[in-house]
Amino acid sequence: MGKHLVALGVAAIFLGGCSAPSPPQPATATATATADQAGTTPATTDGGGTTQQASTDSFEFAAAGDMNPDRNTSTASPSGKNAASIIASLNDGSLDNFIATGDFQYDKSVCSALGSYDQLWGPAKSKTYWTAGPNHDVQPGRNDELDKYMNGECVSTTKSATNTHLGRFVDALEWYSFDKGNWHFLVAPTATWRYDAARARAMTSEMDADLKAAKAAGRHLAVVYHDPYFTSDTSSHSRFTEAKPWIDVFWANRVRILLSGSQHNYERTCPVNNVDQCVADGMQQFQVSTGGIGLRRFNSNPSYVQQKFSDTWGHLRMSLKADGSYTWEFRAVAGGMQTDSGSRSKG
Repeated sequence: MGKHLVALGVAAIFLGGCSAPSPPQPATATATATADQAGTTPATTDGGGTTQQASTDSFEFAAAGDMNPDRNTSTASPSGKNAASIIASLNDGSLDNFIATGDFQYDKSVCSALGSYDQLWGPAKSKTYWTAGPNHDVQPGRNDELDKYMNGECVSTTKSATNTHLGRFVDALEWYSFDKGNWHFLVAPTATWRYDAARARAMTSEMDADLKAAKAAGRHLAVVYHDPYFTSDTSSHSRFTEAKPWIDVFWANRVRILLSGSQHNYERTCPVNNVDQCVADGMQQFQVSTGGIGLRRFNSNPSYVQQKFSDTWGHLRMSLKADGSYTWEFRAVAGGMQTDSGSRSKG
């Protein structure tokens, strides 16, 4: 698919994608949880033409989104502290990769602005798998250079792990997938629903086929997407209902983990099905948009959300095991300094 997908004027529809941050809500208690309390089960070829052999090793990664405020280069900022913590662990080998859930540089990811992000996060770029968020990362006609940055075509010549792994340019409005050990990750660009819904609908069957092939190969499945479907409301966003056809596919294939951003806070759900029920073989979503931008209050309390807070910046760390089990820890870096940790057994 080409980079310019829509007629001029569609970009204006979603200019309000992220508004000024609301004050943080009052602190909630630190939580430690086990997903088995609400249910479990397992769930697993590469859309880029690259397949890795399954491994018995665990996959260790950090995840976060909604990272760098406009022109921020301060190492003392929440963005700078998150970057430093993740980069140190990538360098010492305790983390394998960083998975970025979108909204890298506010207000827009053009080459001239991405230099600020690169000053803090650039050392993590070669180990970063990424997805783009609409309008801050990609909006045809206004903001369309994050994918160039990730391919080493602006600011620096370093390529992201995505581009190196797949060996090609990756359009910010296209899906891709990759394997890590016995896990298969599909990266689903929710921005495409905003700017080319026909293409987004066509992706549904393509991604279904990709997930089916990975599952048939015995891999457990995870999905990365920016706009969360399972989420509490905020003043700026409610659930991204446009993605429901994709959610149905993820559920049909028993995807095990969903990683998202967008909301400017942190949430963890029970393992949930496609009709908002906590079930043993559900999809557990981690909404991690605490990378450094201003935080937002929650305005609703869906029953499937098990833990959330909006006063702490930080990132999620996960360890995925070959048998489909995993552990998680939210690593706080600033603000309320809340944490969340737990585990889910194999199904």
